[in-house]
Amino acid sequence: MVVAWGAGGGTDGIVRKISNIAEKALGKAVYVENIEGGLSATGVMDVMKARPDGYNLASLTYDSVITVPWQKLLPGYSLDKLKLICRITSEPDAIMVRGDGPYKTLADLIAAAKKDPGKIKLGIQGVGSRVHLAMLRFQDATGTKFNLVSYPGGAAPQKEAILSKEVAAVITSLGDFASLIQSGDVRGVAELSDARNATYPDVPTAKELGVDIQIGSFILLAAPAGTPDDIVQKLEKVFKDAHESQEFRKWLATTGVSPTWLGSAQVTPWAMDTQKQFFTMMDGLVKQGVLKK
Repeated sequence: MVVAWGAGGGTDGIVRKISNIAEKALGKAVYVENIEGGLSATGVMDVMKARPDGYNLASLTYDSVITVPWQKLLPGYSLDKLKLICRITSEPDAIMVRGDGPYKTLADLIAAAKKDPGKIKLGIQGVGSRVHLAMLRFQDATGTKFNLVSYPGGAAPQKEAILSKEVAAVITSLGDFASLIQSGDVRGVAELSDARNATYPDVPTAKELGVDIQIGSFILLAAPAGTPDDIVQKLEKVFKDAHESQEFRKWLATTGVSPTWLGSAQVTPWAMDTQKQFFTMMDGLVKQGVLKK
């Protein structure tokens, strides 16, 4: 099982956990290998080129499905070279503010942004990233304009920025900021989802607050294209059973990530539709001069 991100991260932890449970039913050890580089392109490409015999699998994330193919970061990279097996998780993005700041609710933040357009600083993770696109959609939906400050490198620099009061708010997953939420340094004011997070039930959804935007990260599992259907079906059943196990659900609940299963029949149409939506949005931003391709 190739994880195209570093060891110890959120994706790595989730994939290792479900693989560990699945291997019991397989009767074989699942060896997880971290192959980093190219926003996941390097590791996923390795599996695209692998023998389609069911022994080489990959875990895919948002960048694997959206960013890499849209930017054409690696020649020959195409989701057509994979057989998607399932989606195992989704993790909505959320807007968070400083615990000691002046904004207590999403309504407070929206009102302030309308009063002083472009003045309130909000930390994102890189221009063109998933959370950047989420905030552009949020601004359009609410008639607001924030000063979006880019912090490439994930949630760590966002944490430093909000703790140092460099920004008033940030957008990423609640799980990324779990320790700061627990300490009270940060407060979640809205999660971009249609159902409240079981781990953070006090954080309202954007939809219930009148802003119907749903966006976030996800994890898919895939095999090389050409893997026989009977092997794919066996892998799907093994991982579905692991996904539905009490051990996995109980462990996942501590991370703030939702177990959202889609099987092999549903996951490819979902991935293609998701890709199409984001490609259209990103192409529009290129025309506006917001993004470069």
